[in-house]
Amino acid sequence: MRTVQAKDITQAVAKLCKQACCNVTPDMYEAFKKAEASESSPLGKSIIGTLIQNADIAKNEERPICQDTGMTVVFVEIGQDVHIEGGYLEDAINEGIGKGYVDAYLRKSVVKEPIFERTNTQNNTPAVIHTRIIKGDKFHIQVCPKGFGSENKSILKMLVPADGLEGVKKVFLEAVKLAGPNACPPMVVGVGIGGTMEKAALLAKQAAVRDVDSYNPHPKYAELEKEFVELANKTGVGPQGLGGTTTAFKVNIEWYPTHIAGLPVAVNINCHAARHAGIDL
Repeated sequence: MRTVQAKDITQAVAKLCKQACCNVTPDMYEAFKKAEASESSPLGKSIIGTLIQNADIAKNEERPICQDTGMTVVFVEIGQDVHIEGGYLEDAINEGIGKGYVDAYLRKSVVKEPIFERTNTQNNTPAVIHTRIIKGDKFHIQVCPKGFGSENKSILKMLVPADGLEGVKKVFLEAVKLAGPNACPPMVVGVGIGGTMEKAALLAKQAAVRDVDSYNPHPKYAELEKEFVELANKTGVGPQGLGGTTTAFKVNIEWYPTHIAGLPVAVNINCHAARHAGIDL
């Protein structure tokens, strides 16, 4: 049995909030560079160059990559042999988010009730927390600030098996075209296939924050990821929606077994920054 202190979780989450909001991950930065070199539109090439400049300024001056510092989504993997001491896990996470957003002067974008009051919570809490129990004594936290220019363009469709792969492609393209300039492309697109309604959505969210230089371990889904990038880039949406050949940096797919009568498909889109940061405690 390994013990993790709640206060250490709080401190780690606070640091991850700032890191995710101010630093483009190395794989994303490399994707920027490759896209700048390959983009055929002069305007698109210039826009990607500006995104690179923005990322450099954000990192060097420790400023947010974007003014929308998002609603914080947190993925936690906890080994079944880990004991948390000194506080409740979700309280520790939310305390860390509050500290991170207040101390780093990140924009607070969360309202405490969605319809009637919509008053700001003043510290960007609560987070949306997804916890998974795993084998062993590993404890991993991934903080993913999710802006709503892209989040609002999410799609969930409950297809039937007869819709098949062509139906999945149709849902994907519908999402990319609907997002247009509002998701600040070039995008990173997460696609979740299978399970149930909520499982497909969670798979899409997990896929959207997966590294852009990774591929699904299943060879057919890895090939589908490549095909979906091509389909997205053929739409001509382009950088910031102003035309070009780079609409998506990457499409990541996650899948899960499903019912004989179902084919759930969810699409979750990340903006060009695809912000995330993680740590093992």
